[in-house]
Amino acid sequence: MRVNAASPLEIRGAALRRGGRELWSGLDLTVEPGELIAVLGPSGSGKTTLLRAVLGLDRLSEGRITALGSDVRRAGNRRIGYVPQQRPLPRDTALRGRDLVRLGVDGHRFGFPFPRRGERARVDALVDAVGGRDFADRPVGLLSGGEQQRLRIGQALADEPRLLLCDEPLTSLDLANQQAVVGLIDGHRRDTGAAVLLVTHDINPVLGKVDRILYLAGGRFTLGSPDDVLNSRVLSDLYGAPVFVLRAGDRLVVVGAPDAEASHHHHDEARA
Repeated sequence: MRVNAASPLEIRGAALRRGGRELWSGLDLTVEPGELIAVLGPSGSGKTTLLRAVLGLDRLSEGRITALGSDVRRAGNRRIGYVPQQRPLPRDTALRGRDLVRLGVDGHRFGFPFPRRGERARVDALVDAVGGRDFADRPVGLLSGGEQQRLRIGQALADEPRLLLCDEPLTSLDLANQQAVVGLIDGHRRDTGAAVLLVTHDINPVLGKVDRILYLAGGRFTLGSPDDVLNSRVLSDLYGAPVFVLRAGDRLVVVGAPDAEASHHHHDEARA
């Protein structure tokens, strides 16, 4: 099978089944350098599982995934960055903010990670890049959700990834922190040409940055530009029921699709 080496991510013939139910099948997706694709859909539609499959942590029911020119493998690829869902760390976590970032720099090494001069400079640069200098030396468990998420992005960018996977990175963040996190992700892809696959329940914070949308729902999917996907006709066909896309100022609201409103957050999906 011929692989386009210039494409950071290629998915061919992908299908996902859970508990005898087919969530979607026949998914072909090529993510180009510098492209930001948002993955939308209700809880349980397979969004997180798709990211985990790209990371080599879960297996699709069918299909093949090629990331950065190689088939995905469980051992992972350090040129793939990952920003997890925003979940507050325990208040007694025995790490400083910069230690969280350092895990992206030396966390792959065996044994006790004695800091090296070049690595210390790299951590400092990453902390500065995500605007974390003022709180990097505080216990990470005492930081706000937005501050913790900035540091997680610094950790994910440690190896200058060519492919960045973001799983609900904006959940539970206020508007200011949402904008800051989106700015960091968008800045990295614009500066480096990295491709970004970003799972979100709320399209509005990234609407002005997104190149294409992959919408998973009703056992099917649709893929296209925001204007092509986020309209009443397409989503009604996808769900098999009347769905209305309304514009309120510069925000979109999806009405009629349970657990799929474009402007509201919902419970995180656990595995699918």
